[in-house]
Order: sequence, then structure tokens, then C-alpha cells
Amino acid sequence: MYLSETQSDENCIYVPQSRTVNNLIQDVYENLLSRPRSLPPKYFYDETGSLLFDQICQTEEYYPTRMEAGLLEQFASEFIAQANPDHILEFGSGTSRKTHHLIQACEQQQIECEYLPFDVCIEMLQQVHEEFNQQYDWLDVLPLVGDYTAGLKHLHRPDGSCMYVFLGSSIGNFDKLDARRFIAEVRHCMQPGDTLLIGVDRVKDEPILHAAYNDTQGITEQFNLNVLSVLNEQLDADFDTGRFRHQAIYNSDDQRIEMYLVAEQPHKVHIQSLNEELHFHKDEKILTEISQKYTSQGIEDLLTGAGLSIMKHTESDNQWFSLVLAGL
Repeated sequence: MYLSETQSDENCIYVPQSRTVNNLIQDVYENLLSRPRSLPPKYFYDETGSLLFDQICQTEEYYPTRMEAGLLEQFASEFIAQANPDHILEFGSGTSRKTHHLIQACEQQQIECEYLPFDVCIEMLQQVHEEFNQQYDWLDVLPLVGDYTAGLKHLHRPDGSCMYVFLGSSIGNFDKLDARRFIAEVRHCMQPGDTLLIGVDRVKDEPILHAAYNDTQGITEQFNLNVLSVLNEQLDADFDTGRFRHQAIYNSDDQRIEMYLVAEQPHKVHIQSLNEELHFHKDEKILTEISQKYTSQGIEDLLTGAGLSIMKHTESDNQWFSLVLAGL
């Protein structure tokens, strides 16, 4: 369940959109019915898709989650000591699993901050609210309900210093232009004394990247194909997942993984609720996700280009992943 502008919850603050974001029907008309075909990755995350993604994060090949968690475990105390936050506001907080490292560092340093998880899903936020309140009796948790891709003009801004957090290498789901725009939006929200902690996946050898998005168990394939089931359920469509295959390739020119669903044979798909029919050619693709990768210099350019200064840049021993703290 997602919170609309007319709904409310006693434990949450609704963050209104400051610009229009397409819904599923609009995205289908604008991106799926015309060629080249695409869908935004946000439709992956129904209940089944969310469970599958959790399984992906546990595969041997998918390194980002483990490496980011390891860096947080190792450096959270240093990040918190430098930021000294009164508030921690996390974009796309989800289950907030890795954020425990930051909260525990606050506890160890006797910094009584407030935690503001920001996500679209009320159920997830309520679960995090309950879990963190039980585990940290000193911590105030104020969930923010909204879509951070819909603009930050109306973002709740608490008094005192704020550490903005953007984990999960989620910045990679933006292309480079949109990534710069988003960081600039965050920068516009910041005041002197505020910081931004961001996790960024790095450019690396192609076989490593290929394996991370083509796991041997086929979980990423199930995850990708599941978006067709979402379309079937939400729009009364008749996509046959057996007529598509998963493909994830590394585009070395743009330094990003591109994930596709590829038609195995020519066929038609009916979307009953829209009274539309799609004609697929053999090997025709639907782009379902990008995952932008960055060099160390690329990360610096992204942050300094928005007017931020890098305070601490930590990276895994193999330089596969970075956690960066930046400030004004």
C-alpha cells in the first residue's frame, strides 16, 4: 500500500511531490508501446519482486550489498564522528537494514539523533518504525512517506544538523544527467553543517559485473521477468514470461549495466485494460533497468559538481565499491 495525498498515518509525515511522476499507465504509453521499448525499474518491487531482490543480495555473485555493509561496519563511527548529526534522513530507506551501523555508532558516541526513513511504502516504514523503537529506546523515528524522485522541494527539514543518506548504490539507477540533477536537489536542501553519505558502485572488470547481474541460480532472471507479471496483474495483460529471456550486459561506452527482457519469438501481447496490442519481433528488447558505474574521479565530479566537498572517501580493498561522506 502506498500513501496518497489524501491519506495520513499518525507515525508518518507525507512528503508531497514537487513535480509530476508518471504512473504505470503513463509509463506504458510513453515507454512500452513505442520503440525502443522500456519500463522504469520501480515496477520491479511488488511483494514477489522485493523478496527476489533480497535473495539476489545474498547470492555469491552480487557483491554491492556485502561490500557496502562491510564499509559501514568498518567506518560508521568515523562518519558519525565527522557529521555529528542531529538527524539522519535516508532516501529510499527500504528495510533500513544497513542503517543500523550508523545508529549504533550514534549510540556508542552518545549522539541522540533522530532517524527519518524516507520511502514510498507505508508498511515498510511502519515496520522500520516499530523495529528501531524496540531496539533503540533513546531514538526518535519519524518516517517520511513519498517518492524522492518526484522532487525534494517539500521535503521535511528538521532543525539542527542533518546527515542525508543514500545507500544501496541507488544513484546508479539514474543516468549520469539525472544523477547530477538529484545530487544538486539534495545539495539545495542542505544547510551549513549538513552532510551527505552516499554508496557508489565502481567501474571494474566486465566479467565481475556480468556475473553480478547474471547469477548462476537464475534469481536475477526471475526478478527481471516478474515485472511482466506485475503488468499482467495491474493492467490485465497477457505477457507470457516463457516467451522472454533475461539479458544483462555491460555497456562499456556508458559505463553501465543494462538489463533487458528479450523476446524469444515474434508474438502479440494484449493489454486489456488499455485496449492495446503489442507486436514483438524476435530478439526485440525491453530495457528494464540501468546500473551506472563510477570511477573514483567520476564520484568526485558528481559531488563537487553540485557544490559539495568530499570529507571522507572510503573504498573496499579491491576498489569495487565506495562510501563517500560529503559536506558543504
